[in-house]
Amino acid sequence: MNTLNQKLHAFWGNLKLQTKYNSVLLTAVAILVLMMGVFFSGRIYDMVVADTIRQEQDSSSKTAPLIEAKIQKLVDTEQLLHNHEFYTSLYTMNMSRTCDTLPSNHIACDFQSEVRETLKDSDFMSYRIYLDCPAEDCTFFQSEFTSDIFFPAERIKGTYWYGIFQGTNVNELFCPSFYLGKKESQMCGDIAYIRRSTVTYHDRQIPMYTAIYGSTDSIEAILKDNLSLPGSVSYILNDRDNLVASSDEKISGIYWLSFDTIQDSFMSSNSFIERTILDQKVYSGFYSINNAGWFMVTILPSAPLVRQSNQIMIRFIVIVLAILALSMLIASRMSRSITNRISSVITQMNHVRKGNLKPMEPSLEHDEVGDLINTYNYMAQKMTQLMEEQAAAAEDLRIAEFNSLQAQINPHFLYNTMDMINWLAQQGRTSEISDAVQNLSRFYKLTLSKKQTMSTIAQEMEHISIYVKLQNMRFHNNIDLIIDIPDEIQDFPIPKLTLQPVVENAILHGILEKDTKVGTIVLTGWQEEADILLLISDDGVGIPPEILPHILSGNGKSTSGGTNIAIYNTHRRLQLLYGPDYGLSYNSTVGEGTEVTIRIPTGSSL
Repeated sequence: MNTLNQKLHAFWGNLKLQTKYNSVLLTAVAILVLMMGVFFSGRIYDMVVADTIRQEQDSSSKTAPLIEAKIQKLVDTEQLLHNHEFYTSLYTMNMSRTCDTLPSNHIACDFQSEVRETLKDSDFMSYRIYLDCPAEDCTFFQSEFTSDIFFPAERIKGTYWYGIFQGTNVNELFCPSFYLGKKESQMCGDIAYIRRSTVTYHDRQIPMYTAIYGSTDSIEAILKDNLSLPGSVSYILNDRDNLVASSDEKISGIYWLSFDTIQDSFMSSNSFIERTILDQKVYSGFYSINNAGWFMVTILPSAPLVRQSNQIMIRFIVIVLAILALSMLIASRMSRSITNRISSVITQMNHVRKGNLKPMEPSLEHDEVGDLINTYNYMAQKMTQLMEEQAAAAEDLRIAEFNSLQAQINPHFLYNTMDMINWLAQQGRTSEISDAVQNLSRFYKLTLSKKQTMSTIAQEMEHISIYVKLQNMRFHNNIDLIIDIPDEIQDFPIPKLTLQPVVENAILHGILEKDTKVGTIVLTGWQEEADILLLISDDGVGIPPEILPHILSGNGKSTSGGTNIAIYNTHRRLQLLYGPDYGLSYNSTVGEGTEVTIRIPTGSSL
């Protein structure tokens, strides 16, 4: 008898892991399937789904008109103010001749009162009119009756909605928070209806934008009231795939559907349809917000529906669990040889997580678990070796990174600057020497600081400003630097020494190669969706077409024979840090100048 037990134990111990688990699971599943086939019916789940969807259909059919009414209220209020006698005066008269009279007369006073009375409604937060005319010439911006309504268009030229009006022919726009400027959203409201028109100013037509602002709080409250199933979400998006409002922004991000997908689904069905999102089955319904061109989406995850159906089936599960406990008792004895050794592997893995990387005792059995133990022992040895190599490589990488950063600093710039200071000293021009030394000190302080490898766009602007000042001291102020960067992007992070190599190339290989040695460098920037774009342009000699494609290859040479290694290193650093979609791009015309575009992601402000 003992011999038979030993043979059975050895046979089971040497079976493949898959065979062992198949035996255990087959016993449990066979009993479970038998009981579920007797007591379970799939119709229970279908009934729960059908009932829940019917309730949500009824609720959503009432919710969509409520939101449409909110949007229509914005439009109607703007139209009401638009029909005021004050507007008639603006459209029918030349504003240059009414600037001295209209803003201060009784019509303006009446219009101001009308606006203030309108804003008492809880749905409205602010009303503004933006005029594209000089602020100093227009009394609408200073009058006591119009100064809190009229604002110069300069305030909104960096916003996303202003860009849409400039790039399209639309004359009205429903703007979610994303379209508005940061200050505009904070001061005025996070949703707006904006209409574009024109008025006459100094015998020419200028754009005028009328904007009425509201809050998404009331819309979000309606969306939350629309839901009865835990874990579900309702959200609204526009035709540019931008979120307008949501009952829960985090959940809507998980179950996000594009505008085109929603439009196709809306055309094909007027009920909830089954979809798979992130490997999860959900039921989605779509409702059109007609007056704004938006869609309301309601997502019902299947998990809560399953839980509801499970509550109905609980009496069946109790019976199944009783029988399953018996099968598990049998299976546990069969799987013990597996689970005990797997537990030992898991315990050893936990020790590894705490830094205790030691091999296990070699396995005497040759199934999958035995192979796993032997493979772990080999892995432990290799990991120890790799950790030692990684520590050495990390130190080498740190040194290489520092040397790479240093290599981008042209030593000739330092030599030439010191020669210039020496010449100034011989001339006795002490104030200029002090200025040069302070600028040079600040330049290298920004360059060589190792507290962090990242800087901000504002610090990089200061860096190139100092660099151009020092170059102008050598080249008799022949180089003009113009910087036009919006304040809202100046705090975004950017790797150090991103702008200086490009500006240096523009001076040395662009402007100074002109016969006049005189030129201008312009630095501009803007935010484009989730990216920051910085544009550096010069009016130098330009780059020949045969050289331009090789500048960012690492093998290119400038027209004066330089290697462009600093430009290549800058481009590679950005790509290694952010990915192949980012870095530098060149555009140049011989005899006219060069434009360099630097694309980086927005990331988070420092």
